[in-house]
Amino acid sequence: MTTRKMVFVDTSLCTGCKGCSVACKAWNDLPAEPTKLIYGYISQDSTTPTTWTYMSYHEKYENGKMNFLMMKHQCYHCADPSCMKACPVGAISKTESGYTLINHDKCIGCGYCAANCPWGVPKTDETKNKTFKCTGCIDRVENGLKPACVHTCQPGALQFGEREEMLQKAKARLAEVKKANPKANLYGENIMGGTTYVYLLLDEPEVYGLPANPTTPSSLTLWKDIVQPYCGWLIPLAAAGAVGSFFSTRLINVMNSKSKGGNTHGH
Repeated sequence: MTTRKMVFVDTSLCTGCKGCSVACKAWNDLPAEPTKLIYGYISQDSTTPTTWTYMSYHEKYENGKMNFLMMKHQCYHCADPSCMKACPVGAISKTESGYTLINHDKCIGCGYCAANCPWGVPKTDETKNKTFKCTGCIDRVENGLKPACVHTCQPGALQFGEREEMLQKAKARLAEVKKANPKANLYGENIMGGTTYVYLLLDEPEVYGLPANPTTPSSLTLWKDIVQPYCGWLIPLAAAGAVGSFFSTRLINVMNSKSKGGNTHGH
């Protein structure tokens, strides 16, 4: 039986070398693309159809000290992914190991997954009409290898293994880091059903540009969980109502017409 995996991202050890992003491109045969300086050390602030993981850098001056916070971004591979719920053609699925995958034979590039992802991770290639994101290196994982980003991380900021074992390591590490960084926290253990990538952050999620409590949009939940399951009988019911309304209106009009005609004849 396949058990759920987890990547523990310890940002306290990250040096911002971008080795993870390079390894991701190399393993997945993704082309390089031009970037530009956005601010500080940030030259990229989102994923693209051909960049599935990237680094962000955040400066925060506090208590007379400049804190330099770094983290890698990619698909979080939620246990309860809104992208899968949003996909109208069933192109997105979950693996037993915890990864969320896009089947490009089914994908139509509509972008609904990207619109409903709390982090806006999936990106659509407009020329191919297909949407792309991190696969978690599922081809490596299913063959007993670590994801490419984990394999290449020199400072040990990325660790990979069974979810329960990794969570224990993450909590033990958090307790240690909190001694010097009281705002440190774990991000991902419970949100969206629990993510496959769980982070140790040195500050609040918002400082890293992350939503504190990412959720599935309520409009999507309403449509998929309440309206859509019943549309099979709502549609014919509405149609029957429309037909009934049509005939009842015709009948009333006929009766009114005859009534008026009868009254006129009587005079």
